[in-house]
Amino acid sequence: MYGDRDRFGSTAPVKVGERYTVKIESLGNSGDGIARVKGFVIFVPNTKVGDEVEIVINSVKRKFAFGEVI
Repeated sequence: MYGDRDRFGSTAPVKVGERYTVKIESLGNSGDGIARVKGFVIFVPNTKVGDEVEIVINSVKRKFAFGEVI
Protein backbone atom coordinates (compact mmCIF):
# COMPACT_ATOMS: atom_id res chain seq x y z
CA MET A 1 0.00 0.00 0.00
CA TYR A 2 1.11 3.54 -0.66
CA GLY A 3 0.30 6.44 1.65
CA ASP A 4 -3.08 6.12 3.33
CA ARG A 5 -4.88 4.41 0.44
CA ASP A 6 -6.52 1.10 1.18
CA ARG A 7 -6.44 -1.91 -1.12
CA PHE A 8 -9.51 -0.61 -2.98
CA GLY A 9 -7.85 2.72 -3.80
CA SER A 10 -10.00 4.94 -1.61
CA THR A 11 -8.35 7.48 0.66
CA ALA A 12 -9.56 8.47 4.12
CA PRO A 13 -9.47 12.24 4.74
CA VAL A 14 -8.06 11.68 8.26
CA LYS A 15 -4.91 10.06 9.63
CA VAL A 16 -3.96 8.54 12.96
CA GLY A 17 -2.64 11.22 15.30
CA GLU A 18 -4.43 14.15 13.66
CA ARG A 19 -6.54 16.43 15.84
CA TYR A 20 -9.89 17.95 14.96
CA THR A 21 -12.61 19.98 16.63
CA VAL A 22 -15.89 18.25 15.77
CA LYS A 23 -19.57 18.39 16.63
CA ILE A 24 -21.31 15.15 17.57
CA GLU A 25 -24.23 14.76 15.15
CA SER A 26 -25.78 11.47 16.26
CA LEU A 27 -25.18 8.27 18.19
CA GLY A 28 -24.11 4.89 16.83
CA ASN A 29 -25.68 1.56 17.79
CA SER A 30 -23.17 1.06 20.61
CA GLY A 31 -23.76 4.56 21.98
CA ASP A 32 -20.61 6.19 20.60
CA GLY A 33 -20.99 9.72 19.29
CA ILE A 34 -20.76 10.17 15.54
CA ALA A 35 -18.99 13.15 14.01
CA ARG A 36 -17.89 13.76 10.43
CA VAL A 37 -14.75 15.21 8.88
CA LYS A 38 -15.24 15.96 5.17
CA GLY A 39 -18.21 13.57 5.28
CA PHE A 40 -16.08 10.75 6.73
CA VAL A 41 -17.59 9.12 9.84
CA ILE A 42 -15.66 9.33 13.11
CA PHE A 43 -16.87 7.37 16.15
CA VAL A 44 -16.15 9.15 19.43
CA PRO A 45 -16.93 7.34 22.72
CA ASN A 46 -18.21 9.13 25.83
CA THR A 47 -19.92 11.95 23.94
CA LYS A 48 -23.51 12.95 23.32
CA VAL A 49 -25.38 14.66 20.49
CA GLY A 50 -24.56 18.37 20.34
CA ASP A 51 -21.17 18.12 22.06
CA GLU A 52 -18.36 20.11 20.43
CA VAL A 53 -15.11 18.39 21.33
CA GLU A 54 -11.48 18.25 20.32
CA ILE A 55 -10.47 14.75 19.29
CA VAL A 56 -7.41 12.84 18.19
CA ILE A 57 -7.79 10.08 15.59
CA ASN A 58 -6.55 6.75 16.97
CA SER A 59 -7.69 4.27 14.30
CA VAL A 60 -8.65 4.61 10.63
CA LYS A 61 -10.63 1.98 8.73
CA ARG A 62 -11.84 1.93 5.15
CA LYS A 63 -15.21 3.62 5.79
CA PHE A 64 -14.84 5.15 9.24
CA ALA A 65 -12.41 6.08 11.98
CA PHE A 66 -12.24 6.12 15.77
CA GLY A 67 -11.26 9.15 17.78
CA GLU A 68 -11.05 10.07 21.43
CA VAL A 69 -11.69 13.30 23.27
CA ILE A 70 -8.52 15.12 24.33
